[in-house]
Amino acid sequence: MATTLNSSLLAGMLKEKRGKKVLREVSIEIGGVSPATLSRVEQGKVPDVDTFIKLCKWLGTSSDTFIINHATTEPSSNKDFIVAHLRAERELEPTTVQMLLKMIDMAYAK
Repeated sequence: MATTLNSSLLAGMLKEKRGKKVLREVSIEIGGVSPATLSRVEQGKVPDVDTFIKLCKWLGTSSDTFIINHATTEPSSNKDFIVAHLRAERELEPTTVQMLLKMIDMAYAK
């Protein structure tokens, strides 16, 4: 069973949460991750394990969100997985993504 990291999803979520903040500011916020490393991750490079864990904590999402298991083809219905993909979406307007996220929160709250 081959397992890989969805680095494009990680990059998209990092960019989305960072917003207009400069990499140096985010680096300080996360702690122990250099601006250069953040830049590489945003470009789709795979981070080392320690950096990956710090990024997941900062993003507030499970590391499982970014794991691709090539042995299964079943889509996940996990809320974190859905939210992660929405946050990484580049074609939708940010306001549209925020509204969809609110709808998902409401749906899972019931």
